[in-house]
Amino acid sequence: MNVNWNDTYDKWLMSESISEELKSQLRSMNEAEKEDAFYKSLEFGTGGMRGEIGPGTNRLNIYTIRKATTGLARYIETQGENAKQQGVVVAYDSRHKSPEFALEVAKTLGEYGIKTYVFEEPRPTPELSFAVRYLQAFAGIVITASHNPPEYNGYKVYGKDGAQLPPAAANHIVSYMDAIEDELVLPVKYEKELLEKSLLSYLGEEVDSAYLKELKTIQINRPETELKIVYTPLHGTGNKPVTAGLKAFGFDHVTVVKEQQLPDPNFSTVSSPNPEEHSAFGLAIQYGKEIDADLLMATDPDADRLGIAVKNHEGEYLVLTGNQTGALLLHYLLSQKEKTGKLPENSVMLKTIVTSDFGRAIADDFKVKTVNTLTGFKFIAEKIHEYNQAGNHTFQFGYEESYGYLIGDFVRDKDAVQAAIMSAEVAAHYKAQGKSLYDGLLELFEAYGYYKESLQSITLKGKQGIEQIQHILASFRSHPPKEIAGIKVEAIEDYQTSEKTSIETNTVESITLPKSNVLKFYLADGSWFAIRPSGTEPKVKFYFGVTGESLKESEEKNQLLQEKVMELVDDLLTVK
Repeated sequence: MNVNWNDTYDKWLMSESISEELKSQLRSMNEAEKEDAFYKSLEFGTGGMRGEIGPGTNRLNIYTIRKATTGLARYIETQGENAKQQGVVVAYDSRHKSPEFALEVAKTLGEYGIKTYVFEEPRPTPELSFAVRYLQAFAGIVITASHNPPEYNGYKVYGKDGAQLPPAAANHIVSYMDAIEDELVLPVKYEKELLEKSLLSYLGEEVDSAYLKELKTIQINRPETELKIVYTPLHGTGNKPVTAGLKAFGFDHVTVVKEQQLPDPNFSTVSSPNPEEHSAFGLAIQYGKEIDADLLMATDPDADRLGIAVKNHEGEYLVLTGNQTGALLLHYLLSQKEKTGKLPENSVMLKTIVTSDFGRAIADDFKVKTVNTLTGFKFIAEKIHEYNQAGNHTFQFGYEESYGYLIGDFVRDKDAVQAAIMSAEVAAHYKAQGKSLYDGLLELFEAYGYYKESLQSITLKGKQGIEQIQHILASFRSHPPKEIAGIKVEAIEDYQTSEKTSIETNTVESITLPKSNVLKFYLADGSWFAIRPSGTEPKVKFYFGVTGESLKESEEKNQLLQEKVMELVDDLLTVK
């Protein structure tokens, strides 16, 4: 952390390395903006870093990109000459500065003699994961800020297995980054020299075709009926792979939302390019009504998250939650594989600790083991690798409530392309029976319970915001609520101390997952809520889950739980 952020600001302003574009931005900053841009260095977490684009040590720019990449390069050097020759695959999305940052990665790695493969155009994050495995590279990097606002970009690092970097390797990179005294003078090669020395290659259709070939392997049934689909890539990278995948699966009636078809770093037609936000479906719903579509789908800018909407019994399009979509996908996969005798006895389903137990109930019905992981798909990928090595479980499906799903493990991250084409297959399956996907969801509720979950997020930016988030977590730890809405709190899981405490008996069980700043509270009626700071945004997230005897009851229970917990949070913020 910078001892004096003002001195660092002055150093950047006076440096001959800084472009005039960035110097102009530096001069236009007020005192609060200067402090936020320089009071610390942009943190490199387990998966990488994410932040607002602009000048400063706490911003994403070519200098912070070079610093992180130099850390990675020095780590690769310790792994031997073969690691350098295996190289690094780099993909990027449609955001501001993404192509420039991708090239900056190659120029930095080239300084260390490390081979780099850069996609010639924007590509989805899951295709980057696939490409690392396909090219047998040592690592991968994707330049993306997922569904963050337009002013953000990010940098995620992947290991040779195609999964986001595990903590041990990330810590090595951070140690090399910490040893860098001045990110403004780090050396880089020129693109022309890298091309001449074959240290830089551009990737295109070969990897696309190989990825599409693997996508075809997850298909279970060809559609028996015409399905009308509306799809929006929300100005991101999903358009080409999703439409190609749907066509390969036999879905010919696909209408793409024209206004959101092409990449646009400003995401001009939406307030947020996040399919979790129902407003992102605004144009898709208009299109859906015009053609009476069976299914609406939206992917986020880097196409690793999928949202879907289906008609309810009133004829209105309902945006499903990630938990609901995950339940539909899981039930279809397991039921169809069981039907054809292709469901191994050692099958496993993976989900995160804040994902609904709806999926667990379904998996139990098919005698499939459910394993919980921490939030973050890297932990799901870690388990897939572990099971493949040991041979003790066969992976069937992995998902998290935040719209991330994985079916075929040729990718080791959430994959909205896979999820989109499989969602279409599930919808076609129900339509062939004269049912909608909404009917299918109601059948699952009737069979397994009326599960209802929700999420509340509070954005708290800057240094003060970080302190407020820490205050909320610390308060719930030191003074946990004894009851919510008259319902007793029975147990508390604290993933930071790795302990689950039973309130009534005061007994403590160990939690075998890695440590994480998450609290989860279990209530006497089977409800639960969890608190977790976001690892990629200045947010603290509150997760809620209940079950009821009907849709109405579960919705009312969820609403009451949410209101009472957020009242406690409001009180904490008011006091602070």
